[in-house]
Amino acid sequence: MREQYKRTVLILISVATFVRLFFASQLELGNDEVYYWTYALYPDWSHFDHPPMVGIVAQLFSLDLLLKDDFFLRLGPIVLSTASTWIIFLIGTKIKNAKSGLYAAFLFTGSIYCSIISGFSLTPDAPLVFFWLLAMNLMIDFLPKGKITSRERKRILFFGLIAGLAMLSKYQGAFLWIAVFIYVGLYNRQWLKEYSFYVAGMISAIALLPLVIWNLQNEFISFTFHTARVAPAWEFRPDYFLTEILGQVAYNNPVNYVLIVIALIAFFKRKTLIEYQYARILFAVAIPLWVVFTGFSLFRSTLPHWTAPAFLPMILFAAIFWSEQPEKKFFWIKFPSFFLASLLVIALWLIDYSPLQLGKKSDISNFGEDDFTQDLYGWDQVANAFKKIVEREEKNGTMSKQVGIISFKWFPAAHIDFYIAQPEHKKLFMMGEMNDLHKYAWINKYRGGPQRGNDYFHIAVSNVYKDPNELFGNYFEKIERIDTVEIKRGGKIMRYAFFYRLKNYNGNFVNPLP
Repeated sequence: MREQYKRTVLILISVATFVRLFFASQLELGNDEVYYWTYALYPDWSHFDHPPMVGIVAQLFSLDLLLKDDFFLRLGPIVLSTASTWIIFLIGTKIKNAKSGLYAAFLFTGSIYCSIISGFSLTPDAPLVFFWLLAMNLMIDFLPKGKITSRERKRILFFGLIAGLAMLSKYQGAFLWIAVFIYVGLYNRQWLKEYSFYVAGMISAIALLPLVIWNLQNEFISFTFHTARVAPAWEFRPDYFLTEILGQVAYNNPVNYVLIVIALIAFFKRKTLIEYQYARILFAVAIPLWVVFTGFSLFRSTLPHWTAPAFLPMILFAAIFWSEQPEKKFFWIKFPSFFLASLLVIALWLIDYSPLQLGKKSDISNFGEDDFTQDLYGWDQVANAFKKIVEREEKNGTMSKQVGIISFKWFPAAHIDFYIAQPEHKKLFMMGEMNDLHKYAWINKYRGGPQRGNDYFHIAVSNVYKDPNELFGNYFEKIERIDTVEIKRGGKIMRYAFFYRLKNYNGNFVNPLP
């Protein structure tokens, strides 16, 4: 039976990978994805928003951006997701049996967070989930052991490296060590006498040196930014808390969530068979992360994917419980994947083909605002229109060939940079506050900054429109709209793109670098 379960997992992985590859070839990059492309375009020890791993993944799988297409930027997360599915199968098999591993692989594949946010999109969560599962696989091997041999020492030293790489993916990786400290402190203090425990900590610390060096060079601005995002406002906000919980349900797939809750209830009623040493590890990995960020939501607006790694051990709880149930209930384990596949088909239609306008229609300047599908659609149309405008302006002598582009916020600036500025060999600069520019404050510096006396183009889209006179009026002698283009889908107008000339930059913008 074990071999049969392995074959089924490999078929599941193959089908899921094919689906992800297909969608990667069909959809333009989202806001976050195209922004993280800049991490590969301008590598650094770390970055304003996140550690460097997502940029490294993009560099590796695009051959240092030699392969420039959206598809290759997503290839890294897709490959890592393939490996992650196999790892969670191995963990489930170790904890219980191959059937539990199979169920875990199905629940993992049915999770929107695991399959899409971290399994398809170019985000820091892609390497985080991979290293998180690798670390859990090692923890199962070494944490419960009463007698520590060379085998366990090798495992914990490797864990130190993997935990460090998880933290270089996303700061939540620190919760892996928190889980180890909790388990060791409560259940196996033998590790406190073991030198390899401390050497593993040193390995993680060494792995974090790039992050520390960058923050030292930049006045710890990354930590300041994230601290401000989660610092409590001391005003109780049940609406934020409800939004967070509903987000967790949605991100993990509502069916998965119900299956997890039923499994946890069964565990506490002692109706499921899992060795307590493994249950303790799973809870140590899940509870601190979930409690901390769900707790923040009582006072601050949070994002559901901050707690998402905490649900990876919960998937294993669900897999173990449901693998003990009658075979006919396997349908409910497979159902989340089918449900997700249906959502993906609907999403592809909505994004690439639908004539439905899901956003505002009241005014041309905000046409399409609040329509989430606009982020992943229409940039090729904007690029084609801009190319014609550039040719016209150069031919008329109103703009020179060396003219760059000015934008105002990391989105849609990164889209404009990737789909428009780079193919036209034009430099894009940004003007605004640090919380608007993010990494583009450094990119401004790398590109030499806007030059006094030069003219620039500005491109605005109606779904995230800001009046350029308000944004840049203090920096340019004259701002004039030169064209408006309709962006269509399914024969219907989805949004508008506005093109401007910004004349004679006065040099007064101060780049907000630390």
